[in-house]
Amino acid sequence: MIKAILGLIGLAFAAILLVLFAVSRIENRQARLLEKTIPYSSPNPESASATAVVYFSRSGNTALAARHVAQRLGSPLIAIEAPDYELGLSGLTNALKDAHALKATAESLPDIEPSNVDLTAFSTVWLGSPVWLYSPAPPLWAFVENNRFDGQHVVLFNTFNSHVGDDHVAAFKAKVMARGAKSFEHRGVLRGRMTQQLTPEQMLEKIDAEWFRKDQ
Repeated sequence: MIKAILGLIGLAFAAILLVLFAVSRIENRQARLLEKTIPYSSPNPESASATAVVYFSRSGNTALAARHVAQRLGSPLIAIEAPDYELGLSGLTNALKDAHALKATAESLPDIEPSNVDLTAFSTVWLGSPVWLYSPAPPLWAFVENNRFDGQHVVLFNTFNSHVGDDHVAAFKAKVMARGAKSFEHRGVLRGRMTQQLTPEQMLEKIDAEWFRKDQ
């Protein structure tokens, strides 16, 4: 009986490792593909733009969305780096492990760079990240924890494979409002499951159609 249980545990562990390895391979392939996209030349942060775009991305999908948004709005682009979540099995494992746990207290949030940015020149701030286990990724929560949004309109934007939880968006909104924001909205783009995802071009077309239709 014990041998059978141990055997089942071993099979389950092997299956988990296989899934993690497969997802990691897909993420690395996506990153290589997205590296070929033309980079957005962000204007000087001291430009006259009323909007800033801040984002965190692992495999590059949110980075592509952020560049597109910034290009459309003529906005400076600020990338958040988080060493714990680099591409690879270790980063993926940390991402799954930390997806919810690190939001419990400010002290447990991950280290990011930059952690603090002077956003006082902007009336609108777009904050972007992928969705991990239905929630915006922890590095974006860390950025909110370390910054103020006094009197600003904040737009949370996400790329995701299945869906984002309304409860997590509500918690993120509460955190942003507590940091001084005057208003908040959320925009997301469903890319689809790992084996049936939108192409980068399709994702950008969907962003244009769904995020900016009321601004046109």
